[in-house]
This record gives sequence, structure tokens and C-alpha cells, in this order.
Amino acid sequence: MNYTPPQLRTVNVIRYVTPLREGGSLPAIAEADDEFLYVLKFRGAGQGVKALIAELIGGEIARLLGFKVPELVFANLDVAFGRSEADEEIQDLLKFSVGLNLALHYLSGAITFDPAVTVVDARLASQIVWLDCLLTNVDRTARNTNMLMWHKELWLIDHGAALYFHHSWNNWQEQAVRPFAQVKEHVLLPRATRLDEVDAEFKAILTPDKIRAIVGLIPDEWITPDNFEETPDEVRKVYSEFLIARIAASEIFVTAAKQALYAGI
Repeated sequence: MNYTPPQLRTVNVIRYVTPLREGGSLPAIAEADDEFLYVLKFRGAGQGVKALIAELIGGEIARLLGFKVPELVFANLDVAFGRSEADEEIQDLLKFSVGLNLALHYLSGAITFDPAVTVVDARLASQIVWLDCLLTNVDRTARNTNMLMWHKELWLIDHGAALYFHHSWNNWQEQAVRPFAQVKEHVLLPRATRLDEVDAEFKAILTPDKIRAIVGLIPDEWITPDNFEETPDEVRKVYSEFLIARIAASEIFVTAAKQALYAGI
């Protein structure tokens, strides 16, 4: 049976509330025309649409695997939106981000996950480590956990640094079967003692049809000659085939993660 992922809603940004300057790409809290607040990720920031693509794919794969992830929406930014912004840096960011961006539902009152305060059980830790090895997510370290506690539950955020193969993907087939060396820095690795169990479970969920359906959410608008040499269909095929190959060869990154785990004990 083919998998059909939830279709992302599209909202229109109506108010820029405040920048989140702790983020390297200068995301912002913004209000949309549905009266909700969102953490808005801009296509005109640092890594451009590739960070949005990683956020989209990573977030929706995490959701499919059962993790708690804020709702992702496409966020449309009007050409006139930034004209009244006094900060020149933000004004330029808004100008270069006209069109379709990506946003996460703002979890008001959430606090940053602190491993010294909250103990994550071995199963959940193994699940998150496995996900980040699949996505090659370099940004879940003790310095920057990219996890939140909200209503006493753990939420995953910010996958924009994942899938780093796409910044130079001429050898994507080779990169798909590499271990994830940065796993040794993962904040939850010391508790990830059930990786083999999680590997079998998650591989059964992430079928090729489901991967292709999630990758199919990438808008054509993000796949331009400025960002990719290939057509939208060709770009989506590379993302799909990279992930499908990586899932099929998951024992490579699972073995490397276990070696890093036991080397640190």
C-alpha cells in the first residue's frame, strides 16, 4: 500500500514578532493569518532552501517514526512584508525570502532539553540516535540539543543541519552508505543501548514508498537553477534514493554508533 503523508498547510505571514538570534540562520517568531505563532525558517538565510528541505524531510520522517515534532507548515512571505523593518540585516533576510518558506508551530513555554535535568530512557535515546544517524544530523549535541521539553514531553526540533550530503552531492551514492562519524558527539549516545532493536523496528516502518511520499512534499519553488542543476523530479529522486540506500545499509551506521557508545564507556 502506498503511503500518503499529511499535506502541509500553507499560511501567510502577517507579523514579524522577534528574531531568534541564537539560531545561526536567524529564524524568527512570526504570526500567520491562522492566528498561530510559528518559528519561521527563511529561504534567504545562510544555507538557503537546502536547510528548509532538510528540515522538511527530517521533521516528517521523525513524525512518521512516532516522535513528537511541531507541526510544519509552508509559510508564504509577501514582497511588501519587510519594507517597514528597521534592522537592515533582517530587512535583507526578508527581501531574499519572498515566497514560500517553512515554519514550525511555536511551542509557547517550552524549555530547552537539559540532559542533567531530564533522563531519557534507553529506548527513546536509541530511537533518536538512530534517526540522527540516518539523517546525518550533526546538530544534536550537548552544546545544542535541539530538543525541547513541553508539557513534560520531549519534542524534536531543528533538522536544518541534517542531510549535509546535499551541499555537494556528486558522490551521494557513496555518502549514503557511510557511517555517521559525528555520532560520537550525540547528546543521547551514552544511553542508546537498544540500537539493534530500534534498527529492526524503524527499517520496517520506513519503506521506499513512504520515503518517496515524504520527499515528494518538497515544493518545485525551492528547486531552482540557483540551488540545483537538476530538474525538480531529478532532485527529489536523489533525496529518495539516498535515504532508501541509507536505510537498507543501516547496519553500517548502527555498528559505528555502537562502537562509539562502547568506546565512551
